[in-house]
Amino acid sequence: MSTAEEFKVFISHRESICGECKEDLGNHAWIFLTREKGALCLSCADLDHLEFLPSGDMALTIRAKKYSSLYAVVLKWSRARKRYERQGLLVQKEAIDKAEDECLKDADIRERRRLREAEKRVELDQEFIRQFAERIRELYSNVPKGREIKIAEHACQKYSGRVGRSAAAKAFDESAVDLAVIAHIRHTMTEYDELLSRGFDRYEARDMVEEKVYGVLEEWRKEN
Repeated sequence: MSTAEEFKVFISHRESICGECKEDLGNHAWIFLTREKGALCLSCADLDHLEFLPSGDMALTIRAKKYSSLYAVVLKWSRARKRYERQGLLVQKEAIDKAEDECLKDADIRERRRLREAEKRVELDQEFIRQFAERIRELYSNVPKGREIKIAEHACQKYSGRVGRSAAAKAFDESAVDLAVIAHIRHTMTEYDELLSRGFDRYEARDMVEEKVYGVLEEWRKEN
């Protein structure tokens, strides 16, 4: 059925009477318009055996339309937009069932694909962390064994906004690595967090622990 031949069912916004059976359909009736008899109820239009499939799931709609030998587009007048808008389709029940079965299979495929992509991202993240840790070890050859992994894991944590997620870090830029190492030292090897809890301003607290932080940096930078 081409677009030009599509049947259209309208959700009436005024009182309607079926032009064939003469039944009072009331307001908001679902009607089929004809030139000869005007508005027809779905029963008289031989469309009452079809089931309504609301808009919203494009894949389901496209498939149900393809499998239904008869269908009608359901339209409703929008006062806000001053036009008729699609509400869904009237299609054969068998077509909906077949379309839903296919979409469920697609959903399974999409879920398997999502899981594969998630696994791939985990692998990529682990590889990035490993490379970031190697870069730390390269720049800070005297860092305690295993500490570079802890620093990298913390700095590169997903969705954290931490320095390890930055573009510079992804290029293993030295300045980004320095920031990650400095943050680790500041939080784990100085009284910085305690100073913050006592009400010191962040920058003031940083000044107070700066000498200790850079002392550790120098120690870790020393060649063995």
